[in-house]
Amino acid sequence: MYLTVEETADYLSVSVPYVESLILQGKIRVLRDGDGEVLIYKDQFKTHFEQLEKYRKLVEELANEPVPEDVDIKDED
Repeated sequence: MYLTVEETADYLSVSVPYVESLILQGKIRVLRDGDGEVLIYKDQFKTHFEQLEKYRKLVEELANEPVPEDVDIKDED
């Protein structure tokens, strides 16, 4: 499935100028139809979203990990 620049920005939750800058940098692959309209293949972002999910799970695991008790703490009054 192909998306327009506006649909891609909506899909990625970023601004249209940011998507356009990524296109100019070559970080997003595009096709141009007969009218010159830019089309972006949606599945090229599949890996991006998989990586975001992995990082989200990792951060969640680290946040839920209990803090170990420090053996060097002395209870002095």
